[in-house]
This record gives sequence, C-alpha cells and structure tokens, in this order.
Amino acid sequence: MTHPDTLTIAAAQYPIGEPKTLDEWEDKIARWVAAGAASGAQLLVFPEYAAIEQAAAFGAEVSGSLDRTLAIVAELAARRITLHQELAETHGVHILVGSGPVSKSDGRYVNAAQLVTPQGLVGEQEKIIMTPFERDWGISAGGPLRVFDTALGKIGIAICYDCEFPLLVRAQAEAGAEIVLIPSCTERVSGFHRVATGARARALENSIVTVQSPTVGDALWSPAVDRNAGSGAIYVPSEHGVSDTGIIAEGPLNAALWVTGTVDLARLRRLRTTGEMRNYADWSLQPGIVSADLGPAVEQVSLRP
Repeated sequence: MTHPDTLTIAAAQYPIGEPKTLDEWEDKIARWVAAGAASGAQLLVFPEYAAIEQAAAFGAEVSGSLDRTLAIVAELAARRITLHQELAETHGVHILVGSGPVSKSDGRYVNAAQLVTPQGLVGEQEKIIMTPFERDWGISAGGPLRVFDTALGKIGIAICYDCEFPLLVRAQAEAGAEIVLIPSCTERVSGFHRVATGARARALENSIVTVQSPTVGDALWSPAVDRNAGSGAIYVPSEHGVSDTGIIAEGPLNAALWVTGTVDLARLRRLRTTGEMRNYADWSLQPGIVSADLGPAVEQVSLRP
C-alpha cells in the first residue's frame, strides 16, 4: 500500500496541570487536540507519563501517593483511550496518547502509549528499558517492539529512554518505520537533552523522522511528575535539500504549546540509497557487525482501515 509523500506532525510541549475532575481533564485534552488539528497536523504526539495528570482529579490522598496514583491511572486506561479515539475521529487525525501505567494480567505495571487512528483502531507500545526511577516505582519492562502500518506511513514508538539505545530504533527502521515517535518525561534540562540527543542520532543513523514530545512545567502535587523540563522537536538527517540543521521544527524550552512541522517522506526514502551520506545503507559496514539485522524482533501491526 502507498504512503503519503509529505506529513505534517505536531508534538505537544504538554504542561502537567492539576484538574479537579476527570471532566476537567477531558476538556483540556479536547482543547489541545482541537488546537493541534487546527494547525494542519495529521499526527499529534503527546508525551510520556502525561496520563499521570488524571490522578489529580481524585484529591491529595490519591495524587500525593505514588502507589495510588499508579493504580488509579492504570484503571483509567480504557477511558483515556476511548476519549482519544473520539477526538481522533472528530478531527480526522492520528494521535499518540500520552503514556501511563497499564496493568498486566500478572499484576505488573508497564509504561504504555497508544496510537489511535481516525477510524478508532488502536496500537500499543510498551516501554522496553526502564530508567532507575521507574524501577523504584515498580514499573516493569514491557514489549514486544512494534511497528504500526498506518495511512500516514509506518510508525514506531520509542518511549523516552528507549530512544537512547540504537538497536531498538534500528530494528524498527529495518521493519519499515519511517517515523519514530519519542514521548518523553524528564525532570531536568540535562535529561531532556539526553533524549533529544538520542532522537537526533536515531534520525541520522536511520534516515527517518523522529518526533520528541515532552512534559513541561511543575506539578508539585505529584510524587511522579513533580518537575518537568523540555521542548518538542521534529528531527531528520541533516542533508542538503532536506534540512541543513536536521531540525524541521523545535519549540522554546518549557513553554506550553504545539511544535508543528512538515516532513518530506519521499525525499527521506531516497536518502537511504542516494544521499550525500548513506548511514542507513552502510550500517552493516561497522566493525563487528556481521548482519544489519542484529536488533530485537519487531511485531508488525496494521492500523489501516
């Protein structure tokens, strides 16, 4: 099936607020989606752990407790997904839902983000590699790694820390991903830059688009997402005729807004074999690399109507 030659993407620099009710939270999400769609974007990306904001609606006894926060946000996963399905249909956009804890059948929590289509189809990616603070929280490593075939193209998701590991994103690229979404949640500017560096490197290595969407601002009511720093961006390889800097769009640090840009997917496809530099094609030339296919297995998921 054919994929579009160009794509307009919006990455949220999403402020963690303190909604008093779930209705208030849903109204906020609806406003953000409406604004993102109004920019002309076909794909909207929300950040890692944006779902934690829901815990505020249950008062300090819940929102001030990490254990209770994880439990209630996990319970709300279905409601969260349904809301974004409805908004995706209303506005005719694909949406990456802000990630949050999801309960597994064995009682574990994983950190998962869902990609929803305007037709209501849903694909889910669990974070693969946990940060030290997630291990302390009791969040478990998830999987499998997936690539989602959509009307917009083949999309991978590398949640925050996952993008800092080249073989994960390489495996997605070899499975056909042209766009890798990187929702992030970082407490400090240093953490934000680690993720941004990973996102830019993965775009360069694989001749793909990477999209970083961070949480921003303080939410001192929460033991989980109390401080947030970052800016959103859309990255591509730095290449003449594509982008001299490798940055299609980049937002100001810690502002609450959408970062929107249009990428030329057709040109990126050509870069893989005819670019000034051919990092994607030359991957296997690295010393010690016997085959280009050394990464983890990737599950292909169709989200086409």
